[in-house]
Amino acid sequence: MSIFVCLLPMLDAEKSAQFREEHLAYLDRQRSLGRIIANGRFADGWGGMVIYKAESLGEVKAWAENDPYVIKKARTYDIHEWDMVSEHFKLG
Repeated sequence: MSIFVCLLPMLDAEKSAQFREEHLAYLDRQRSLGRIIANGRFADGWGGMVIYKAESLGEVKAWAENDPYVIKKARTYDIHEWDMVSEHFKLG
């Protein structure tokens, strides 16, 4: 199991507001499947970030491409595998 950071830069703020509930519902489903460690938006309006745990980059890419924000072109995405260092968090 690896950790991936999915950055979701803003493409269209109006579409982002319009499809926010769909996006959040999608993330809730992903979380219920044990795929999401954390998520949130950036306070400066740049976009948001989702931290996934997955077996492969391909899995996370598929999940990102099915996010309503990406489908509706409110946001784009950029994924990076992350070697997280933490004394307080353990990946289970």
